[in-house]
Amino acid sequence: MLASCLSLVSWYGTYLHRCLSAAGLSSQMVDVDDETTIHFWGPKRSPNYDSSSKPALILIHGFGPRGEWQWRRQVVFFAPHFDVYVPDLVFFGESTTKSSERSEVFQAVCVGKLMEKLGVERYAVLGTSYGGFVAYHLAEMWPERVEKVVIASSGVNMRRSDNVELLRRAKAEKIDDVMLPQTAAQLSKLMGLALFRRPYMPRFLLHDFIDKLYSDNRKEKMELLKGLSVGWDDTVNISPLQQEVLIVWGDHDQIFLLEKATELKELLGEKARLEVIKNTSHVPQLEQARQFNNIVMNFLCGSSSLSY
Repeated sequence: MLASCLSLVSWYGTYLHRCLSAAGLSSQMVDVDDETTIHFWGPKRSPNYDSSSKPALILIHGFGPRGEWQWRRQVVFFAPHFDVYVPDLVFFGESTTKSSERSEVFQAVCVGKLMEKLGVERYAVLGTSYGGFVAYHLAEMWPERVEKVVIASSGVNMRRSDNVELLRRAKAEKIDDVMLPQTAAQLSKLMGLALFRRPYMPRFLLHDFIDKLYSDNRKEKMELLKGLSVGWDDTVNISPLQQEVLIVWGDHDQIFLLEKATELKELLGEKARLEVIKNTSHVPQLEQARQFNNIVMNFLCGSSSLSY
């Protein structure tokens, strides 16, 4: 208890929960099947709640801290106009499963089941990094449900050579040393790759981040990295989606280089468009939140079946 009281990360986590609550969301748990339970932040549901009053938007986090840490400014921005849902992917936060499945396709199935359980029939989806993999498969599997797709900083078209180059840039031997830091030095290196302007953080704060945000379910998260269906060879199996797709990228992304965004746009076809945000790296939704939000809002509110 004393450690939590002295933890700046725990304190900020409490602040994030208050922000999401103030935006009209509440923390909820749903058993999507006999094996899997998903925790999410979603609209507070009263007996008279009407799920059709606003269009629905799912925000899918990347491989790192759970959803509220990655989407706070988007929740606050979009909640007045959309029913916003922020699920924790399986083995992040309180979401868990007894299934042995570990692929991003399985994560997409779980999100789809969640929305079905909630009675939300149509929605837009925004995924960042690992969450972009999930968003792509969600849209591919359920084109009748997913209306528009935003893929942010996500190498859905990743090859084995991209993994090799990432390890070289990170000066690491294994991908879990990059994505699941266990030391202050490893977390500092990850921040250097993910942020255009890395803030100074003392070692005690880096250790606090690791303890509170990177230590849970480490074994299962390593299995998730190994369970990815991309990045194991130099072939790309990406098909154009039926939906309109917005690709958003930071011009200095060091996790997935900008060239991956250009290629992804071509692979996804005529319904895809690319927006590049300057002076940002892997998390433009954090580094340039206002610009990121406006780009996404203009896309979601363009000509489509989404309406207010």
